[in-house]
Amino acid sequence: MITHANRIWKQLCLILLGLVLIASYYTIYTMQYPALAGVQAASAASSGRQMEFLDRGLIAVKVTNGVFVSWRMFGNDPGNIGFNLYRNGSKINSSPITTSTNYLDTGGTANSTYVVRPVINGTEQAPSEAVNVWGTNYLTVPLQKPAGGTTPDGVNYTYNANDASVGDLDGDGKYEIVLKWDPSNSKDNSQSGYTGNVYVDAYKLDGTRLWRINLGRNIRAGAHYTQFMVYDLDGDGKAEVAMKTADGTVDGKGAVIGNASADYRNSSGYILSGPEYLSIFNGQTGAAMATVNYDPPRGKVCDWGDCYGNRVDRFLAGIAYLDGTRPSLIMARGYYTRTVLTAYNWRNGQLTKLWKFDSNNSGYSSYAGQGNHNLSIGDADGDGKDEIVYGAMTVDDNGAGLYNTGLGHGDAMHFGDLNPNRAGLEVFKVLENSPYGAAVWDAANGHVIWRVTGNGDTGRGMAADIDPRHPGEEVWASNGVGLYTIDGTKLSSSTPSSINFGIWWDGDLLRELLDHSSGVGTISKWDYANQRTNTLLTANGAYSNNGTKGTPSLQADILGDWREEAVWRTQDSSALRIYTTTAVTNYRIYTLMHDPVYRLGVAWQNVAYNQPPHTSFFLGEGMAPPPVPNIYLVGGSDNGDGTGGTWDPNAYYMLVNRNSGKVADVEGGSYSDGANILQWSNHGGYNQQWRIVDAGGGYYKLINRNSGKAMAVDGNSTANGANILQWTDNGSSGQQWQISDIGNGYYKLVNRNSGKVADVEGLSTADGGNILQWQDNGGYNQQWQIIKVQ
Repeated sequence: MITHANRIWKQLCLILLGLVLIASYYTIYTMQYPALAGVQAASAASSGRQMEFLDRGLIAVKVTNGVFVSWRMFGNDPGNIGFNLYRNGSKINSSPITTSTNYLDTGGTANSTYVVRPVINGTEQAPSEAVNVWGTNYLTVPLQKPAGGTTPDGVNYTYNANDASVGDLDGDGKYEIVLKWDPSNSKDNSQSGYTGNVYVDAYKLDGTRLWRINLGRNIRAGAHYTQFMVYDLDGDGKAEVAMKTADGTVDGKGAVIGNASADYRNSSGYILSGPEYLSIFNGQTGAAMATVNYDPPRGKVCDWGDCYGNRVDRFLAGIAYLDGTRPSLIMARGYYTRTVLTAYNWRNGQLTKLWKFDSNNSGYSSYAGQGNHNLSIGDADGDGKDEIVYGAMTVDDNGAGLYNTGLGHGDAMHFGDLNPNRAGLEVFKVLENSPYGAAVWDAANGHVIWRVTGNGDTGRGMAADIDPRHPGEEVWASNGVGLYTIDGTKLSSSTPSSINFGIWWDGDLLRELLDHSSGVGTISKWDYANQRTNTLLTANGAYSNNGTKGTPSLQADILGDWREEAVWRTQDSSALRIYTTTAVTNYRIYTLMHDPVYRLGVAWQNVAYNQPPHTSFFLGEGMAPPPVPNIYLVGGSDNGDGTGGTWDPNAYYMLVNRNSGKVADVEGGSYSDGANILQWSNHGGYNQQWRIVDAGGGYYKLINRNSGKAMAVDGNSTANGANILQWTDNGSSGQQWQISDIGNGYYKLVNRNSGKVADVEGLSTADGGNILQWQDNGGYNQQWQIIKVQ
């Protein structure tokens, strides 16, 4: 007979046993996944953020005393990773390099070649691609300049290279450049007159042009009209390009969107009638994959603050992880008066609308007139999902208004961890409304921490750590504001001569200043002791985009270690130059492109009045070790053409189901024969990663990274519903798979023995959904992305 006390004791024992099993599983888990143990801040249940896979970005530059060599560390590299560096096939470091990701090779020459190999737990990993030595501190990217033209009123125009962005367009782990061409008669919205057409090109870094999009006569040229977002929106490892289009836009394959003969320009050159579209372009080919009516729509021109066409066509755009895991597209209109933002997802070849924020809606009338000529995006409130910092107001991840400071419109804004001595992120913004000046507020709730008034419209403002004597970033602004610490202590009435861009360039943790002098690009450093600006680089022959703001085509961590590159055009726009630092540093930080706030800042940098990107962690003098980003990497397929023609047998891939978005996973990280294969949210575990090994005859073995066992059909069955599991590689046809390309980046896995395909049972979208074989029926649950993760 079981007594009540015995029953309680039995229940307590079961609870204790459960706790022991959980602790044991955690111990096993961290042993199985050494790349995550002690590194990943998030739990295995959190899928992390999708982020692009990149190669090591190795560069070598000839300097006076040898060759400066620099490479990337990834955001998900284990903390104990080291690197071996090879010159002309011979290792030149005596022990793995563990304190930096750059090296001065005093024995290197202009004819040397270099390779870097990661070292993990004492074992060398696959080598990087070999690189040659640059003869200068910049890479030249040749351009194909469009021919000029003549407007209907007889004005001739030519073209200059303008704003640029980067993304891995072809899935090879290397960045390509997307570049906007600006006609010499481009206009601010406040200015009347015809403009030339806007062109958008894509180039590989060797100057190979992938495509050209002609936006046509019904898209006006100017800083406020075309915001082009370059980002991998669907997670296929290749970036798409999204932008506003119109009748007569010609995509990169020559196809015309809408009515090719339509001309909606009025006698003042404005385009205030006719349809407006949003198009998603294939980043590799430039082909338009989807076109929908642009939302927010124009409606009545006068509803946006004037009737002649200025404020109706003020556009902003960005990328946001609204669910905390995958990127969404943000398109916006208006900020002087009415403000509207719309969020979209691009998934499985479909563009779907998530939500729309409109200051005309009930409860949001005070949000009108609060926008900037720019925006910032990141997890402002600490809930793991991104908010849109839209000037003086912020929109939550669900499309609701999060807060409104009421400080009004401005031209410049900075968002990130500006103050390491307080929790969370901060915003620094300059103010165009009386009493002008600038303010710093808590990004989570809009609480204004401090503000200062100015002498008039405060048009420029900067935030950067330029003085090591004070914790956090310093902030300064024009029109009498002065220079302040991030907590509001005034340092000086005089400011650095540059109030435009910041760049991490030399060997310390302070940020340098990027600007121009008579149009020529410059990088300088604030001499805090003597309160003067000293020039470090004058990029002779390279020019800024903007006569007043001195903005480059792009500033981002594109190559090499964590320091940033500056991209300027040549005077005749025959090429872009990508300038890189050659200063040795002993600070080791993962590539800034794997930091969520920074990467999104690079994506929105081309929007209207360009601003420099910031990080989600404080990067400056006295910084703490940067937190490991909770990310998973997609892309980097070595073939890069979507055909699956050559799978790298030394690489690892995720198999992502098209229907559920979940990945093929060996249950429980098991090492055993017969362990089940199911689907699970991506957590970066080795049991979710597979080698693709050629088995001959067009078939491949899928070898699990964690267990070393092969994906197999149970018992070599040919029946529908036979389970898929792992088994020691025995060479049987039941362990061999044809990887059949079905287009749009998806594949079927066809078993050689049965002819049936890998299928998620019952179209399940749940963690734990079983993977079995079934006759091919064309279902999305039988289609898989194959994404290189390392």
